[in-house]
Amino acid sequence: MDISIVIPLFNEEESLPELCSWIEKVMNKNNYSYEVFLIDDGSKDSSWQVIEELSVKNSLIKGVKFRRNYGKSAALNIGFQKATGDVVITMDADLQDSPDEIPALYDKIMKEDFDLVSGWKQKRYDPLSKTIPTKLFNWAARKASGIYLHDFNCGLKSYKNTVVKSVEVHGEMHRYIPVLAKWAGFANITEQVVEHQSRKYGETKFGLERFVNGFLDLLTITFVTRFGKKPMHFFGVIGTLMFMLGFGIFGFIVIEKLYAISNSIQAKNIADMSIFYIALTSMIIGVQLFLAGFISEMISRSSNDRNNYQIEKEV
Repeated sequence: MDISIVIPLFNEEESLPELCSWIEKVMNKNNYSYEVFLIDDGSKDSSWQVIEELSVKNSLIKGVKFRRNYGKSAALNIGFQKATGDVVITMDADLQDSPDEIPALYDKIMKEDFDLVSGWKQKRYDPLSKTIPTKLFNWAARKASGIYLHDFNCGLKSYKNTVVKSVEVHGEMHRYIPVLAKWAGFANITEQVVEHQSRKYGETKFGLERFVNGFLDLLTITFVTRFGKKPMHFFGVIGTLMFMLGFGIFGFIVIEKLYAISNSIQAKNIADMSIFYIALTSMIIGVQLFLAGFISEMISRSSNDRNNYQIEKEV
């Protein structure tokens, strides 16, 4: 099969018929073999009834319905598990992603041999309250991940099938699938300028809180990708530096005290010196961080996937 299209959705009953008709038109025009997975993330409207009707009309349209709302990452993860196409394309269900972009995204994978192609909505039809935080978020993601994409959060992406089978998307990590892919060994990542459609039906399901969550998830994914297999390299280094700083300050206090005694100089009581408590606190924090790294290392070494490495080829 050429293409699997994975579409997570929540309360999009109005847009689904038009979207599926548009996809079918593009697929038939380009003679692609395809399947469409509509992942209903616990919709409260009649989205599931619409999906059932569409599936009856076109057997290539398949649906999955969650009992409750789990989030976009969960929906994508289920879609990735079920996808069988050589190329997997994700898009949003609100008609802001154009199915006309599919052929170019497909060619980027099949003809230019990229592992992942991320859409870049260069011209957006969003208010400044959304575009400015988005630009800030994308800048931070580029700096932290080393992947220079303009639009990490664009729902329109294409992947090799091997990529989606090698990553596990959970929590709110759908924003960072390129980072997860790079971590899994698929570093041939690029972007494609795509058209951003203005919303035709309903209203956005995302608020400003997603930007706060996005930055917290960025910290998480950055730490996990860099130190997930070697947490002692993070906690141990910082802990050692903190302990050495405190020990150095304490050593300075002791030397100063001994010097004062040897020269019959009136010296302050160590317990009355604020710098003493700074040194003591630094040493305590250093020991705690070192122990945190040691415990994390033990947990990492006992995990089931500690030796789960991606093998590309064998002879």
